[in-house]
Amino acid sequence: MDVRKSRSDGGASALDGGRHDWGSKRRRKMAEISQALNATPVDVASLRRMAISEGGLLTDEIRRKVWPKLLNMQVDNLPEKPDLRVNNKDYNQVLLDVQRSLRRFPPGMPDKQREGLQEELIDIILHVLQRNPQLHYYQGYHDIVVTFLLILGERLATVLVEKLSTHHLRDFMDPTMDNTKHILNYLMPIIERVNPEVHDFMQEAEVGTIFALSWLITWFGHVLSDFRHVVRLYDFFLACHPLMPIYFAAVIVLYREEEVLDCECDMASVHHLLSQIPQDLPYELLISRAGDLFVQFPPSELAKEAAAQQAASTLKDSKLASTQQRPNMALRHRRKEQAPAGAEPGTGAKSGVVAVVRPRARRFIRLAIVGLTVALGAAALAAVNTALEWVGAQTGPAVLPLKPGPW
Repeated sequence: MDVRKSRSDGGASALDGGRHDWGSKRRRKMAEISQALNATPVDVASLRRMAISEGGLLTDEIRRKVWPKLLNMQVDNLPEKPDLRVNNKDYNQVLLDVQRSLRRFPPGMPDKQREGLQEELIDIILHVLQRNPQLHYYQGYHDIVVTFLLILGERLATVLVEKLSTHHLRDFMDPTMDNTKHILNYLMPIIERVNPEVHDFMQEAEVGTIFALSWLITWFGHVLSDFRHVVRLYDFFLACHPLMPIYFAAVIVLYREEEVLDCECDMASVHHLLSQIPQDLPYELLISRAGDLFVQFPPSELAKEAAAQQAASTLKDSKLASTQQRPNMALRHRRKEQAPAGAEPGTGAKSGVVAVVRPRARRFIRLAIVGLTVALGAAALAAVNTALEWVGAQTGPAVLPLKPGPW
């Protein structure tokens, strides 16, 4: 799968000739979302397709209506606001984290309004923790909660965050980080399946996966500065399997292939590079490719490799790689030997082509397959079906099968 940077990604054609088309598609999509919401019963399958496909749910007003449906939530009777700050063991830590969350609020927001929202943020978190004593607060949880607060308001956000915390975020809220580390250990097997060269380089650098921790446990809310990008990802994650964020993390690494391979092959350098996410990523393209990866390499197929990764991993965060021969030079020499005769360094498949790489292959085998585009492909339909099966298993009633549509 070629997910490297390309000047054609999100290029001028989308801005010029495609501007009128996008306006038409946007209007049609809004009409289809309205139709799905007004159906009896609500057409959750169609809403999931809309949340995944290009542009996501389009507006915050639509998100307020659709996000609860994606979690199979009934929001007719919302709870009243209780007083939770007396003798609460998590209060001091939550207060400190919320006070440090200024950048998560819209720039230019009046101080009084922001301070009021911060108080509501504290109340939501404490409410969820008090009602679910099996859950343990972690730093970064507030980055997720604030997103729901800004979109939904306090009362509706409280209900959805509680559901999310007992399902999608459940592993992050254990007393230890064991399950969180296990989820992180899916990252390298995904990368290896797609690009063994990047995988080997990262293994030689001993960078581990800790650079992606904040991505995963905040659903990228802590590391992205543009709120529009954050909510677009939340549309995607809420419509998919709970492990989709780790697939999106893998796609980001693969997209930055050239930067990674040009980096000094030591833990400190590679960790520094990867921990800094570019703010101008082609999000629609990466969402599409994350969906493709999920279908090509589902969690069930990677589970044994992830378990083996956890057993072998030592997360050498304080040790720089050091060998007799610099590992970056060795890897570059290997790449040069494997390159076809006459090939230019750094050349590869054209942008937009998805390639499957066989496990432990020592050269790229680029097989073109149909990717996700504006017209939702089979990969996204399978991803939605998987999400529906997972939600059905968690909440009871099965959801109607998917029917392919224009999105």
